[in-house]
Amino acid sequence: MQNQNVRVVVTGMGAITPIGLDVASFWESCLAGRSGADRIKGFDASPYAVQIGCELKDFDPTRYMDRKDARRVDPCTQYAIAATREALGQARLSLDGVDPDEVGVLFGSGVGGLDSLWEAASTLLERGPMRVNPLLATMMGADMIAGNLSIMLGLRGPNFGIVSACAAGNHSIGEAFEIIRRGDATVMIAGSSEAALNRLGLAGFHRTGALSTRNDDPQRASRPFDAQRDGFVFGAGAGALILERLDYALARGARPLAEIVGYAATADAFHVTAPREDGSGMARAMVLALKKAGLRPEDVDYINAHGTSTPLNDKTETLAIKTVFGERAYDVPVSSTKSMIGHLIGAAGAVEAVASIQTLVTGMIHPTINYEFPDPECDLDYVPNTPRRADVKVVLSNSFGFGGHNAALVFKKYEES
Repeated sequence: MQNQNVRVVVTGMGAITPIGLDVASFWESCLAGRSGADRIKGFDASPYAVQIGCELKDFDPTRYMDRKDARRVDPCTQYAIAATREALGQARLSLDGVDPDEVGVLFGSGVGGLDSLWEAASTLLERGPMRVNPLLATMMGADMIAGNLSIMLGLRGPNFGIVSACAAGNHSIGEAFEIIRRGDATVMIAGSSEAALNRLGLAGFHRTGALSTRNDDPQRASRPFDAQRDGFVFGAGAGALILERLDYALARGARPLAEIVGYAATADAFHVTAPREDGSGMARAMVLALKKAGLRPEDVDYINAHGTSTPLNDKTETLAIKTVFGERAYDVPVSSTKSMIGHLIGAAGAVEAVASIQTLVTGMIHPTINYEFPDPECDLDYVPNTPRRADVKVVLSNSFGFGGHNAALVFKKYEES
């Protein structure tokens, strides 16, 4: 049975992003307002109307696993392993000293092993079925990210993958939080990963009409809340958090980075790609997350927005924030990490959770870059172009996905009771 009095803290974080392959470099780039967008180099994108993306730079999986293991998993799992290793290191959590039945893994993805699927489909068409990689079935499933992590680390607690498009990261962290609160685990590794920026993924997302076609100016293409936004920039990466029951973390001498105090999930039940026009599903997720945290809208000091740079999302999220916060919406800083890293699809929420916690730890709010032309329908304080120092004790982080999936997380600055 869930115990509402159980406190859950974050003790470690990891990040693999287009603007940094660890938390420190990612955060330094965020505060510098550095864009990870460029012309796509991983494959020939010249036949595509969209030729830009936020690819990883210089990622080498053998820094985190041996070459044989790296070849047996999809890049989305490689990214997750890398982020998890960093998070475990920061948490100073030696898995040799914990009960493996008490540690679980919950990792989400919007697409899963699309890279492996694309490669196998190409092989099938060119060389026949007997030449398809025999490991394909275990490489392409989104659940195999969590499965491989548990096998690699020897963890026998709750283990599964959440697939909810662009909300997968928030859902994974939120559900891991609830798993600890109800007593099914003491420690959870939670996060999300995506490696779908290949020929098939780019074609599919472009055909939805959601991607920016600003090919001649990629670093200015992701421009959330700006009047000239024309779509998101596709990216890849992963984020990982170590969540622990507070008493356990303190007993082993861990230093909590932040506390997770609220989580809620709702559905728009409206359209497969477009948000409900009045933003009611988004708003309800925010309201419920704050209610479960025992907080009011006036307690929120900063909102890490979903902020995709699409015409529909940004105006609808702005409307939803106004619905929840009323007139105070104009006084709450809001910024979009996607302005710099692009849209990491399923990995977005976990990386944005890292940014949210870094704000609590450092007292700095990263900017929304490329904000140049105000939109009358997006008229909040989006921390344009320059980082801001602020006394932030409570952060609300939003993620909304295709399919009408909405998930909101509430992080709080850790304070001893």
